[in-house]
Amino acid sequence: MLTLASKLKRDDGVRGPRASSPASDSTRRVSVRDKLLIKEVADLEANLPCTCKVNFPDPNKLHYFQLTVTPDEGYYQGGKFQFETEVPDAYNMVPPKVKCLTRIWHPNITETGEICLSLLREHSIDGTGWAPTRTLKDIVWGLNSLFTDLLNFDDPLNIEAAEHHLRDKEDFRNKVEDYIKRYAR
Repeated sequence: MLTLASKLKRDDGVRGPRASSPASDSTRRVSVRDKLLIKEVADLEANLPCTCKVNFPDPNKLHYFQLTVTPDEGYYQGGKFQFETEVPDAYNMVPPKVKCLTRIWHPNITETGEICLSLLREHSIDGTGWAPTRTLKDIVWGLNSLFTDLLNFDDPLNIEAAEHHLRDKEDFRNKVEDYIKRYAR
């Protein structure tokens, strides 16, 4: 992950504070997003929940990473759930785009990977949506919590899963276990 950070430091050292020409500035300019991500990725990796693992397929592209959540308690214990996160150019004014790649039976995640997590919303009425003060660490901890304390059956995205839980908790548990066996190992 420090590949991009090392490059930025090296480039700053070579150029000096204002020593470069306008032409080289345009080819070497680093976006605000990438500068933020260098700090946030280091903080994220230092404060990752024990049930999460982050993977950067390309260490020079900190704006794209994969997250694996392996819950150690609750309905989803024993499963391995993959998320894809893409940080847009307008970050930190807009939230990252996150999708669940693992098929799951969950009230707050659809089977196609859409996620209902308030801090991923650009605008929210209750004030818990995205704000420029939030970071990648908040996203990861929020996704991790969807398997424990943020599991919400009262305001579901996957209504069928939530209603299933209300009708028959034991059958809901069995269906979750079946999904884990089939899709989340």
